[in-house]
Amino acid sequence: MEQFDIVIAGGGMVGAAAALGMARQGRRVAVIDGQLPVPFDAGQEMDLRVSAISAQSVTLLTRLGAWSYIQAMRMCPFRRLETWEHPECRTRFHASELGLAELGFMVENRLIQLGLWQAFESHSNLSLICPARLAHFQRAGDGYEITLDSGQVLQTRWLVGADGANSRVRQQANIGVTAWDYRHHCMLISVETALPQQDITWQQFTPHGPRSFLPMPGHKGSLVWYDSPQRIKQLSAMSAEQLEQAVRHEFPPELGDVRVLNKGSFPLARRHAQSYYQDGIVLLGDAAHTINPLAGQGVNLGFKDVDVLLDEMAHGGEHWFEEQVLQRYERRRRPDNLMMQTGMDVFYCAFSNDLKPVALLRNLGLKLAEHTGPLKHQVLKYALGL
Repeated sequence: MEQFDIVIAGGGMVGAAAALGMARQGRRVAVIDGQLPVPFDAGQEMDLRVSAISAQSVTLLTRLGAWSYIQAMRMCPFRRLETWEHPECRTRFHASELGLAELGFMVENRLIQLGLWQAFESHSNLSLICPARLAHFQRAGDGYEITLDSGQVLQTRWLVGADGANSRVRQQANIGVTAWDYRHHCMLISVETALPQQDITWQQFTPHGPRSFLPMPGHKGSLVWYDSPQRIKQLSAMSAEQLEQAVRHEFPPELGDVRVLNKGSFPLARRHAQSYYQDGIVLLGDAAHTINPLAGQGVNLGFKDVDVLLDEMAHGGEHWFEEQVLQRYERRRRPDNLMMQTGMDVFYCAFSNDLKPVALLRNLGLKLAEHTGPLKHQVLKYALGL
């Protein structure tokens, strides 16, 4: 039976970042993941799952030694952000307003994971067990005995659940969630664009849901289409040519002509764990909270979880494993995650309302927000983690 200080279920972006940070603190860490990511090749098609990485997340990834590996693959810096419903009522943000070179970077999720896994190699106290899945775990002394689907048994002081929205760790620990369905689905469409627009990300609100553009390298982009489950099902059944016609009809003229490369969809749901920890079990990222992807804040919130947990562990010193460390972690992270979830819900609901007085007010709000100066900058700074 192998002994570890910490076993992390889930080697995705958040779990891998936590593993690196804990290994850098001298802990003996194991990461369990079910699938090896496909190695990077410059000729590969762009992945559907893309994240808008904030300045704060870049700082964390740099500190963990992973950002240089990610940069060596592919990403797209963006400097401008626009949001609107009526074309004449827009809120615009520009990196230069904050004295920044860029607002953030659009990066494929798989490449973020790959960069983090490449950084694993610098730490002899970090073990990657893959492909493998957690079968079950049980209390053993002052820690846990974890059995994998292969029959391999691990012993650990802490078990970290970074295994996504349907976390097996959370479920087996009987940690409840508060959840609801938004009654909308989201379609992701990888496209090649005729127009050069790689320095801007934008979002237009429509009566049926938002339409967004995320820039990617080389005239590529990712479209995000929110709509009813029925409409998304129709779109999913279309050929590439039919979907291109639907995009031309539904998306604003700013997009221009596109060629569809790939597509996929998923339902929108909000979840929040009723506790982030329980007796040596810790939840991070989507295992603890999921958010409407409206502003692309999901993975950034997960990286904030990692940053705060690492900080509390460092302050704990030799007593890093004690319950007070996890209490402080939850106390610092829950309000921020809840505020971001609620803020996105309010924004989403406000723009999903067809009442004319509400539509007038929200467009007036966007127009006024464009000219609020310092307040607008403070909102942007918060979103970027500055």
